[in-house]
Amino acid sequence: MFAIPRNTVFLYLVIIGIVDAMVFAYDKHCARKESRRIPERLLHLLELLGGVFLIVPLMYILRHKNRKFKYYAVTYLILLLWVALLYLMNGHSLMQ
Repeated sequence: MFAIPRNTVFLYLVIIGIVDAMVFAYDKHCARKESRRIPERLLHLLELLGGVFLIVPLMYILRHKNRKFKYYAVTYLILLLWVALLYLMNGHSLMQ
């Protein structure tokens, strides 16, 4: 099977995490200014692409979206999916 080098995956996750963190922080800025916001679907898409690892701590650091249960639940579901994917990419099996 095709194997992706770990450092490539790590670099990808860092880059997408930084992009997602900037978009998330901008949404917080817009919320304070009561201006046009970033759609939650876009925020979740960026999380699904790998930015979730920085978004979870940022939810608490910036105090943004951490009290909105639906957003919180979807974000943590995406986090669980990524953890499972990374586990499988390391050659482990979920069914043993």
